[in-house]
Amino acid sequence: MGDIRPGPPQLRPGRALAHTTGASGSGSPHRSDSRPPQTPRGARRSGPDGRLGTTPPVPGRPTSLLGLLGLLGLPALLFALITWQVVADGPLVRVDERLSRALVHPDRVSELLSDLGNVQVALPVMLAGLAYAAWRSRRAGTDRWWWPPTAAALLMALVPALVVPVKVLTDRPGTPVVPPATGYFPSGHTATAVIAYGAAARLLLPWLRSTLARRVCGAVCAALVLGVSYGLVRRGYHWPLDVVASWCLGAVLLTCFVLVAGRGRQPK
Repeated sequence: MGDIRPGPPQLRPGRALAHTTGASGSGSPHRSDSRPPQTPRGARRSGPDGRLGTTPPVPGRPTSLLGLLGLLGLPALLFALITWQVVADGPLVRVDERLSRALVHPDRVSELLSDLGNVQVALPVMLAGLAYAAWRSRRAGTDRWWWPPTAAALLMALVPALVVPVKVLTDRPGTPVVPPATGYFPSGHTATAVIAYGAAARLLLPWLRSTLARRVCGAVCAALVLGVSYGLVRRGYHWPLDVVASWCLGAVLLTCFVLVAGRGRQPK
């Protein structure tokens, strides 16, 4: 018969020691000899960007990844679908033509709105916004203050390099109210407006101190793009699908611009 002694139970040889109380204090996952285990759960720390191997909850990365896929993937997929329908003269084109006949009503207002997508109008507005953002960023001592405005300028230069080949590929004729010609898909005026006004607004937002000012800036940008789009369709310069395709292309380009240029520094 063994001795019956009061007190806590004793460890038996061969028992696992991974979760016993060690020298680091009660409840510590360390081993009894104070050495950390080979793969300690307690040693894992959640990274700020949610990389693999961190313990839950994992903030940031999954949500940002899904948002990025939405901002890039969905517009790109829709652009490819519309382009395929235009090239194949699919049923979506028939709907587009019927919608255009119902919307076209040339007037002076629609013509003025469509002119906001001209390079002669949109580019100076964009350059003014870029210059102001660069000046404020340099005054604040931001590292590489010149890079976001430069990236925006390069993005604008990329627009015709992307739009013109698609126009040649699709060779879509214009609406009945314009002179007989081809190469109307996608709308270059709409793409110019989206990039010019969108990039300028994106660079200006961090330097607007009040929430109201930021909302006004975003609303003005959206109003300009929608005004150009409405004017082009109403005047009969473009089919509705030409404009929608340029929205999709612009969304992809602006998302890439935000990723490349980085987040603007918030002034102190």
